[in-house]
Amino acid sequence: MSDNTSAPPAAWPLVALFTAGYVAPYLLPTVVGRLDAHLPLGPAQAGLVGTALLLGSATAGFTLASRIPRRGPRPAARLGLLLAVLGYGTAAATSLLPLVVAGVVVGGFGSGSATAVAAAGIAGHRDPHRISSLGLLSVSATAGALYLTLPHLGGGHGLPFAAIALVAALAWPATGRLGGPTRPGPAVRSSGRPPYPRAGAVLAGCLLLWSLTQEALWGVSGRIGAEQAGLSEATLGAVFAVALGAGLLGVTGASAFGTRLGRALPIGAGTAAIAGCVVLTSSADGLAGFAAGEILWNAVYPVVLSYLIGLAAALDPRGRWAVFAGAASSLGTACGPVVGSLLAEAFGLPGMGLVLGGLLLTVAGPLTAVALHAGRNPAAAAEVADLRTEAPAAAVPPAAGSGKPRRVLLLSPAARRSRDRRRDTSGV
Repeated sequence: MSDNTSAPPAAWPLVALFTAGYVAPYLLPTVVGRLDAHLPLGPAQAGLVGTALLLGSATAGFTLASRIPRRGPRPAARLGLLLAVLGYGTAAATSLLPLVVAGVVVGGFGSGSATAVAAAGIAGHRDPHRISSLGLLSVSATAGALYLTLPHLGGGHGLPFAAIALVAALAWPATGRLGGPTRPGPAVRSSGRPPYPRAGAVLAGCLLLWSLTQEALWGVSGRIGAEQAGLSEATLGAVFAVALGAGLLGVTGASAFGTRLGRALPIGAGTAAIAGCVVLTSSADGLAGFAAGEILWNAVYPVVLSYLIGLAAALDPRGRWAVFAGAASSLGTACGPVVGSLLAEAFGLPGMGLVLGGLLLTVAGPLTAVALHAGRNPAAAAEVADLRTEAPAAAVPPAAGSGKPRRVLLLSPAARRSRDRRRDTSGV
């Protein structure tokens, strides 16, 4: 039987797509701040434009979740990068508000498409936690460099959009290493519904709220620093760059530890720590408090996110829960700036932080429970590992009296050695 399946993609194309998809949300504070400063928009209206960008990204995730396995990652990745370049390029090149908004929405859909392809590929990789950590390292380094560079390149609303479009264009060569449309082999054919529907639904719902709280604070961080802490744009950019640098250190540590600590502890304890950082940042009235809150928050946030991405990948090696969870996260991210602005208007910036911190503590429990549930099923984990390394299955005739044909899985040498090691360890 011919092999109709494809090997997991190489790491660097997934990291490149991950960076191209995530860099727009990472740059949201400077995007919103420049829209407010250089276009006829108020703070709330500029936040709505940022929300439109993130809603476009979320729409792409929900649209592509079931299509990537059927049509292959390369067409979706190329379409997404093309839309990102065209959309953000248009927003950078014009000051006409309708065209800026249209370009932002189109660019957001392109970013979401790149993120969805990266999420599906990471889920099918042999070590999804390592690849997601590399992706977060890459996007943190890219965003940090841009935060340091953009304030020195002049004013105008278009520079952040031009930078995002450039990152998308630079990721284009990576699409050549992705697969085109493929017909799945018998080993990976399954029903349309992803496995573990309850755990996956809880994870997606909690990720929506988890991301909402992160982006609610991130979307008003520039306002906190400028209005409440009294910092200039250059100082704000330096704080954000140092904070993203701390994120590099955090993700490096998480990558080194891997899953030796499990996923429940980093997710639960990390989310609780983020809640404290949110309260600290939102109540800061000077450089020291603001910088401490932002740096600690950005050091912990990508660490927890890397474990959440790995958890979604563990629930379905075909990547459907990873894409659905990513889309839910993008939807929460899209609502974040508006929610943050509304809470700040209603309760003030410190009150907003208390509300967001309480919401984070609320979702920490269910997220930890899902991580514990996934960790209690070693048989499923072993099955996922085999699916990522095995050769295509061979169909055999049905046994007498059986209603369905059986399939024998022909394991690759690597998968067979892994199976034998597990048997030796368990004494079976």
